[in-house]
Amino acid sequence: MKILYPTSLKINTSLLEGFPTITFHPYDPRAPTIPSEHADAAVLVTWSNSPANLSHAKSSLPSLRWIQSLAAGPNDVLSAGFDPARVTVTTGSGLHDRTVAEHALALLLNAARRFYEMRDFQLQRRWPGHLGGPQPDRPADRFTTLRDARVLIWGFGNIAKSLAPHLTALGATVKGVARRASVRDGYEVFDETALGELLPQTDALVMILPGDASTRHALGRERLGLLPRHAWVVNVGRGTSVDEEALADVLERGEIGGAALDVFETEPLPESSRLWLAPNLIVSPHAAGGRPQGAEGLIVENLRRFVAGQELKNVI
Repeated sequence: MKILYPTSLKINTSLLEGFPTITFHPYDPRAPTIPSEHADAAVLVTWSNSPANLSHAKSSLPSLRWIQSLAAGPNDVLSAGFDPARVTVTTGSGLHDRTVAEHALALLLNAARRFYEMRDFQLQRRWPGHLGGPQPDRPADRFTTLRDARVLIWGFGNIAKSLAPHLTALGATVKGVARRASVRDGYEVFDETALGELLPQTDALVMILPGDASTRHALGRERLGLLPRHAWVVNVGRGTSVDEEALADVLERGEIGGAALDVFETEPLPESSRLWLAPNLIVSPHAAGGRPQGAEGLIVENLRRFVAGQELKNVI
């Protein structure tokens, strides 16, 4: 059985050894085609594949039975239209928990301590005196610290479980929102019907929603209007979950404190986007993930299940 793995990620193939009759072959996921000698591949591991590459894989790999994406949300693979009756798709859920949580934390600290504004002044060789010297401690009308901040994480999955303890350690009060109310790792998680009550009590809203039809513009004009004027929005989930035009409007009118976005509806963010010049907005170029950690372990675990005819992990 032949397995193709992408050269876009440095994979320690020695950790994949030990399966008799299974061979591993590298391929370029950015190339428009997959070499014809790999037409008999049964398994395709994907990471940052081009649309043309996935389209070619769909039409040129008749023996393909399983795609292991290393992305937490493999929208690229799903968009390629592989036949779900013939090809099982599994995600890289769990491989990005720490890196995305770390990036979200960095964006929150950037927002609270206004490092982005300090950098702007630095480039002008100007001293931002209003950002230094004596400052009020935890003012109620501004987001200046995670100490005693009320942080709401919308999309309370594995990434949120990695992020929440760091926020708690810095003194924040953390609550979550998910499809079902529960207590997860000691944090109270509400269903989305509670947003009307939770958003007005939020200092920082962290969005970690997946990108599908059910979450499109989940944070729109009405819900943005519920946030306090000092609240910040951080999005490290999918860009489609935020109505960017509505967000630009409230930022320009000063109706929320600011936003730090790592994901956008269109990427790269078009030059014509209003977000570039919106006040108090930090643009992060989809940099939160990008470094799957422990990919070999997930591939091996699912490969063992695949060979044994067992249910795979992270099946879509």
